[in-house]
Amino acid sequence: MKTVKISLNSIDRVKSFVNDINRYDCDFDLVSGRYIIDAKSIMGIFSLDLSKPIFLNIHADKELDEILEMLKPYIIE
Repeated sequence: MKTVKISLNSIDRVKSFVNDINRYDCDFDLVSGRYIIDAKSIMGIFSLDLSKPIFLNIHADKELDEILEMLKPYIIE
C-alpha cells in the first residue's frame, strides 16, 4: 500500500479524478480525519471536506508506478 496527499478542490477535479482511478482494478481509499471512503465513489468524495488536503491509500503492487504517474496532477507535497 502507498499513501499520497492529494487535493480535490473543485467539482471538475473530483470528476476527472474518479474517471482516472476507475480505469484500475485495485482499491483506493480516501482518508480525511477519522473518515475513510471508497475513492471510486463520487458521492462519498463529496461527503468529505474538500477544502483541505486528503490522504489517498493506493492498494496496488504491480501498477503502482503507472498509477502514481496518472495521479501527478492531484498530488501535493
